[in-house]
Amino acid sequence: MAATEDASEIEKLYEYGERLNEAKDKSKHASDYQGIIEAAKGSLKAKQLAAQLIPRFFKYFPDLAHDAANAHFDLCEEEEELGIRIQAIRGLPLLCRDCPNYVPKIVDVLGQLLLTEENLERDAVHKALMSFLKQHTKESLTALFAHIVSNEEQLREKVLNFIKDKVFPLKSELLKPQEEMERHITDLVKKSLQDVTGDEFGMFMDFLKSLSIFGEKAGPESVQELIEIVEGQADLDAQFDVSDIDHVERLMACLNMALPFFMRGASNSKFLNYLNKHILPVFDKLPKERQYDLLKNLSESSPYTTPQDSRNLLPSVLNLLKIYMPRRKSAEETNLAYVECLLYTFHHLAHKTPNSTNSLCGYKIVTGQPSDRLGEDFSENHKDFIERLNYLEEQVKATMKKSTQGMAEHNKAMAAAKTEDAKAAVKLKKQKTTTELRTCNNILAMAQPLHSKVPAFIGDKKINLSWKEAIKTTTAPASGGKRTAATAINGSPGAGGNPNKKGRGDGRVQNQLMNRALSGLTHGGGRGVGSAGRGRWYGGRGRGRGYI
Repeated sequence: MAATEDASEIEKLYEYGERLNEAKDKSKHASDYQGIIEAAKGSLKAKQLAAQLIPRFFKYFPDLAHDAANAHFDLCEEEEELGIRIQAIRGLPLLCRDCPNYVPKIVDVLGQLLLTEENLERDAVHKALMSFLKQHTKESLTALFAHIVSNEEQLREKVLNFIKDKVFPLKSELLKPQEEMERHITDLVKKSLQDVTGDEFGMFMDFLKSLSIFGEKAGPESVQELIEIVEGQADLDAQFDVSDIDHVERLMACLNMALPFFMRGASNSKFLNYLNKHILPVFDKLPKERQYDLLKNLSESSPYTTPQDSRNLLPSVLNLLKIYMPRRKSAEETNLAYVECLLYTFHHLAHKTPNSTNSLCGYKIVTGQPSDRLGEDFSENHKDFIERLNYLEEQVKATMKKSTQGMAEHNKAMAAAKTEDAKAAVKLKKQKTTTELRTCNNILAMAQPLHSKVPAFIGDKKINLSWKEAIKTTTAPASGGKRTAATAINGSPGAGGNPNKKGRGDGRVQNQLMNRALSGLTHGGGRGVGSAGRGRWYGGRGRGRGYI
């Protein structure tokens, strides 16, 4: 009896389909289309046939569109038979071929179907979504991004992966007209950034940077827009709590991410003012692995600082520098990696506002401004600063001697190493020692000019920071002499930047040490002494959910 009823049901469906195919005015056959819709709740064969017929005639019956769409969605979402679900999913793009007002709802359904664990079904969903994205890009993107701001974690993750793997790589094909669609997807990304993990934020920023409206040829207002996005993620309007590890991680990552935008002319004022007001005063309370990250970011940001920001920041930097540059031997070993960062920052800030060093360090620098304060006596400050420099240079030279001896031992160990693992272990030690020597050489190069009563603060790229790739130069100097190893590393001849100058801070001994130490070593891209990596934050989403 059931088989007879099924056959009768299928026969009716074929009749409905044939009449609709042959009818010139299909709208007069609403009862036939209604019968097809009802068949979506019938037998398996009826459902399979209904999944083909509902999309085919959907556009002719706007009054039945709501019922037809819901019946088809049920076939996609609730049907237990995989073959029928796949058939229904494949038919979804046909529903909107001439009825684009249903695009948001259908793309929303397809987004939910990304949760499927069936490979064939997932492939069908991907193909259907790509069909919508190519035909109705703006509406489809809007519907997909709506899932990213939802609270359904699994669904959100699936949609994010689809956008990353399928949509972003095809941006040049999908985003047309280019400027209009790039602006639209930028607005969607901005809304999605309210609650993201560090990896997700990095992914979105990489995508935005790849758009033409933010490319290398983009104007300063576009670069400033990017920096404002990063500032928003860093939460620079919030009161800083050093125990909030989530905020510390996010702040470090965002500052690191902002550096390329500073180089392109974006303002770093908001970041630096926040650091000056909230972070530097509690520097010693930061997690140890983030202290060096902060100082590296600060030093790399310093060349792009305005004179006013430099004036505000310089006292804090100098106070911190004095902590790690004591006047005499202390119980704790001087952290030379920190000193390198702080000296570099000090030079660049002082270069922007030299007369600020009159009161801070006792230098007599005349700029003709009321802030010169030349009539006041800051000789004690100068004496204190010079004593710190003297002791620092003693420590650095001792460290270089020790590191050079260590490099000789590493070379012997490398020659004796029999296995690849043993060679790799020695190579790591050599790279670490090389970075230590770079750090020492940089410190001497920056300390030497500070002995002058009117120092010439370094305000260019003469110093190559130790954690950055060594500058490779093949051009010989004008004198025809060979560049020393120290010159090749730091971009300046000798420790003091002057190959002919003798006396205090003379770099010749240090250059000889560097030449011996670096003999036979291929420079690595080490991150610096004691580096713990830069700008990473982990784990759950958004504020309150934790970045680590």
